[in-house]
Amino acid sequence: MFGTINILFYPKKRDSDTDGNVTIYCRVTVNSKRAEFSLRRAVHEQRWDSHSGRLRGTTMEVSKFNRFLDNVKNRLFEIYDSLLKDRKDVSATIVKNTYLGKEGKEYMLLEIFKEHNDEIESLLGKGFTKGTLQRYKAAYKHVSAYIQHNYHRNDIPVSRVDYKFITGFEYFLKSKRNCEHNTAIKYIVNFKKIIRIAYANEWISRDPFFHWKASWKTKEKQFLTQAELDTLQNKKSFLPRLDLVRDIFVFCCYTGLAYADVKQLRQEDIIIGVDGYRWIKMARKKTKAISSIPLLPPAEAIIEKYSEHPYVLDGKVVLPVLTNQKSNAYLKEIADVCGINKNLTTHLARHTFATTVTLSKGVSISTVSKMLGHRSLKTTQIYAKVLDSKIADEMAVLKTQLEEQEAQKRKEEIPSQD
Repeated sequence: MFGTINILFYPKKRDSDTDGNVTIYCRVTVNSKRAEFSLRRAVHEQRWDSHSGRLRGTTMEVSKFNRFLDNVKNRLFEIYDSLLKDRKDVSATIVKNTYLGKEGKEYMLLEIFKEHNDEIESLLGKGFTKGTLQRYKAAYKHVSAYIQHNYHRNDIPVSRVDYKFITGFEYFLKSKRNCEHNTAIKYIVNFKKIIRIAYANEWISRDPFFHWKASWKTKEKQFLTQAELDTLQNKKSFLPRLDLVRDIFVFCCYTGLAYADVKQLRQEDIIIGVDGYRWIKMARKKTKAISSIPLLPPAEAIIEKYSEHPYVLDGKVVLPVLTNQKSNAYLKEIADVCGINKNLTTHLARHTFATTVTLSKGVSISTVSKMLGHRSLKTTQIYAKVLDSKIADEMAVLKTQLEEQEAQKRKEEIPSQD
């Protein structure tokens, strides 16, 4: 990459000693991007001329030091010119590393990826969750499998990643790993962060994602209708294990809590609200945004039902929630028992709260957004679109009925040909 170069020498005062001596640094700038390194030479701060970037004076010592600076500058310009002549990548970091004799290092893609994942693992609970780590580990495994499949190697230099690599990886995820479109895009977005790290550190000279844009396919969110929710809620002949999972699911339908949030719901998260009734007020585990949810009667009844449960009596949580894996498995059985032809999951309850329980009953979208703990109204508007599609479907049926009535009316108005 062609660029303009600038060399600057300057003292770092933080490296000064008790005698007022400061270490001189060299800053290389190419196309507005900087790289700096220490010259490992110290001078007295008062003898340094910041305007000229040289020592003041005419002594032999001063002349010798200034010649040293000229030699450094000339060598850096020679490296820069040589890179241009050989049509190699040019950056401030490359020029610096070549001067320091470090130009031979190759940064490997999976090494960078693993280092990134190790950093996340060390920061769990400090801005990162286990879910985030699992996603990046899964993305790492997919990239590793793609490299072995396509390049027959265990790793490749990050500099070899280009647009073809990215599109090939997307095809690999869909064809060989059987990922759905949006799932494949999520893994590529995770991978994109690793490439951005390499680009920011100037281990690569260009961003291979420059011409790539994530294209998400809109999926209609499933939710229970009021009739389906009533059937589920009123069903009596459940086994105890299914009864518990059904109740937790219904509780989420009337509170909008995600699985991770209902599992960690504590007594202190239930407060007396401005209306004098009980509310849930808690920070969402996923986003840390505050959810403010008045407790509806069905939710209150479920809390009361399990108030004597041993796990609840220990004071740990409000409800005895099973693991997400077991809950989702039991929900499949519950759907079969209730004759509900939908893929019941713990998260579908949250969708049901947003659509059937609130928005379809006239609750404003801003209020629903606050209860769901969304940071952006745009996230909540997805549910409004779901409802719009339902309205469109029902109006299409009505339109057909009206057209049939109009056709029948016209038929009746035609006189018989006796």
